[in-house]
Amino acid sequence: MTCVIGVRFKDVGKIYYFDPNGTELNVGDRVIVETSRGIECGIVAMPNREVSDKSVTAPLKKMIRVATEADLKKVEENRKKEKKAFAVCEQKIKQHKLDMKLVNVEYTFDNNKILFYFTADGRVDFRELVKDLAYVFKTRIELRQIGVRDEAKMMGGIGICGRPFCCNTFLGEFQPVSIKMAKEQGMSLNPVKISGSCGRLMCCLKYEQDVYTSLLKTTPKIGAIVDTPEGKGNVIDVNILTGILTVSMHKSPDAAPRTFKVSEVRIIKDGQIKLEKDEIARLKKLEKD
Repeated sequence: MTCVIGVRFKDVGKIYYFDPNGTELNVGDRVIVETSRGIECGIVAMPNREVSDKSVTAPLKKMIRVATEADLKKVEENRKKEKKAFAVCEQKIKQHKLDMKLVNVEYTFDNNKILFYFTADGRVDFRELVKDLAYVFKTRIELRQIGVRDEAKMMGGIGICGRPFCCNTFLGEFQPVSIKMAKEQGMSLNPVKISGSCGRLMCCLKYEQDVYTSLLKTTPKIGAIVDTPEGKGNVIDVNILTGILTVSMHKSPDAAPRTFKVSEVRIIKDGQIKLEKDEIARLKKLEKD
């Protein structure tokens, strides 16, 4: 077992393990640590805890120190510098006529590097832009292309549900979502209804997927042949959450369909949830990051 602390570098971001270096820390404490991109100031999201050696990526770096008043002041100064750097970079992008959108700027704590995050439809040749930025800021410059989901996470906003974006408020990492999930949950495959403000599939499709997966194991699907208390029939509609089936009876196919509970029927031949080729082609873009 290894004693670690969990540190975040963004309000809603991934938690990284560090060696507390013999110091007892609490959630919310600010600490200075060494990362792959330089010295950074982070916030403790998980206090001292013993974790298995397998869950730790070696070598585990030690915390340098608890952040001082001077360190916190420097963080605030960096935030001000980032706003100025953002304006300068936007101006340079226009000068070079680059087809890219600047999303965010981050200074490392030690000012050894400035990271510029941007989105673009394709590859962008930004070599001349990097040279200009390096000349202005006299430090290492890194331009990093991100996806539209990452942009939404950084910028934040209000979703179609009327609440702040999940990715910007509590989702530390994106979970994989697919068109198949929307189909299994009985949602309309209308891009407007199943995609978020970022233009990709809504993250919340993942939240209830385990429940739907479990229910689908015992619930007949549309097209299934079932034996009911009134005879055999074909399932023409399913409400998975309520467990109510609408069945067209074989003995009276022209009559109004009957409804039954899942517990009242026996599956003779189950149906399948299929995605048509045109549906896949039409909605494939929604699965991209």
